Amino acid sequence: MDTPRIRQPGAADADFVVVANRLPVHLDSQGPDGPRWRRSPGGLVSALEPILRARRGAWAGWAGTAAGGTPAGLPDEDVRLHAVPLDETEYREYYEGFSNTTLWPLFHDVVVPPDFDRGWWQSYQRVNQRFARHAAALAAPGATVWVQDYQLMLVPEMLRALRPDVRIGFFLHIPFPPPELFLQLPWRSQIVDGLLGADLIGFQLPGGAQNFLHLVRRLRRAESVGHAARSAVLGTVRVGDREVRVGAFPISVDAAGLEELAGGRTVRERARQIRRQLGEHRRIMLGVDRLDYTKGIDQRLRAFEGLLADGRAAARDTVLVQIATPSRERVEHYRLQRARIEARVGHINGAFGQVGQVPVHYLHTTVDRTELAALYRAADVMLVTPLRDGMNLVAKEFVAARPDLGGALVLSEFAGAAQELTRALLVNPHHLHELQDVMATALTLDPADGRRRMEELRRHLRERDVHHWARSFLTALGGAGHGSLLPDTGDPATRANVA
Repeated sequence: MDTPRIRQPGAADADFVVVANRLPVHLDSQGPDGPRWRRSPGGLVSALEPILRARRGAWAGWAGTAAGGTPAGLPDEDVRLHAVPLDETEYREYYEGFSNTTLWPLFHDVVVPPDFDRGWWQSYQRVNQRFARHAAALAAPGATVWVQDYQLMLVPEMLRALRPDVRIGFFLHIPFPPPELFLQLPWRSQIVDGLLGADLIGFQLPGGAQNFLHLVRRLRRAESVGHAARSAVLGTVRVGDREVRVGAFPISVDAAGLEELAGGRTVRERARQIRRQLGEHRRIMLGVDRLDYTKGIDQRLRAFEGLLADGRAAARDTVLVQIATPSRERVEHYRLQRARIEARVGHINGAFGQVGQVPVHYLHTTVDRTELAALYRAADVMLVTPLRDGMNLVAKEFVAARPDLGGALVLSEFAGAAQELTRALLVNPHHLHELQDVMATALTLDPADGRRRMEELRRHLRERDVHHWARSFLTALGGAGHGSLLPDTGDPATRANVA
């Protein structure tokens, strides 16, 4: 799937359809022969590609360009990439507006106040209906359709109305808030109805699943909400003559792939080069985040500034590398966040740096997978300190990239990953002094203790990688008596019921 072909609706012949806001490709270049598309990195693609190939699969999503023609590329006969068109107005209202200025802050504990705009909601409905129609056109009779994330929460119900024969799964990659927060949403009942169109609704953590079940009890008193004893499936909701299962399926990363990349000669040499560039004897602290107000970058910088002010760190022996990937730059909250962070970086470097030696290296850029693996290997301390996060795969990527058992992971209690990576150095990022203390502890961690912690973290990650996540969800979606939705590869682990 490295050089894919993107197609428009064809015969309804796909046995397995993934529906996501974006296709797993990005526009690499625009030349005289037309656009060239490249596969986007990410665990979701790695987990689902084998299933898509084995089951005559299709992936429906927006290609990242304005509507007005079908993007073309090179053929990939095993996986159909199907472009759902969006125009500029729809992108602004459905994506930047309702998805990321209404739902995103609401689902992240209202870190900033959400905006409730009726026009954005109407656009969200229209775009979700379009995604549902395209999925219906792709799916073969009795197919499985797996809808991804908060941008498409109305699709399950809409798709069921169009294609009652298909089996529908939905997975939410971000946190699901307590009912008291969700009920602020003027269109709360419509969103819940949309999700209940699925046969299985998956959340990152049991808390999110329980929040949803509590919400259903409050909004739909006539419906039967039951408990389930089946491992990942925590409850059921009776909707007419259907039973909707609700469960927790923590997503992960391609641990083996990252370990192989990080152990390669290119990455190891680049990691050594990074250390030489920053100073052989300096301790490197690393942050890698989308530039988002939920990621706690500002609090992290303030805590590091406190360490410098207290003399527990100095520019001569400690450096913080902060990668801030550009994100939603036309949304006002994100523009303000970038300005605040860059002003604080300038203040810290002006106050504590010297010529040729600054305490913070800040990069507002996208980093490719190889460079990121090298940064993980070069770091002495990885700082993953979001104020709220559904999972946060950076923490898991760092662990996967450290086969040398080096490095310490400082992890926010409010990241979903903290419920799994319990041997990390956990911290409350809202408590500035505690964050400073844990960062200082990480800088001086006993190497033997650090290796023991990393070994346990890596053991968990090997057992619970992204392939385990996909198998768990699809096995639960298949349900008792329906047979496996997974291809028979001859691997007993693939056939096992691991839900």
